[in-house]
Amino acid sequence: MMQKKKKSTFQKITMVAVWLMLIAMLGSLILGAVASLNLI
Repeated sequence: MMQKKKKSTFQKITMVAVWLMLIAMLGSLILGAVASLNLI
C-alpha cells in the first residue's frame, strides 16, 4: 500500500469520493443520534 508512485487523477478522485462517503455516513449517524435525543 505504501508505494512511492505519484497517484493518478483517477486515484485522487476515488480517494475523495471514499472520504466524502465516510463523512456523509458519520454525519447522518450523528444527526440521527442528536435527533433521537431531542425527541425524547
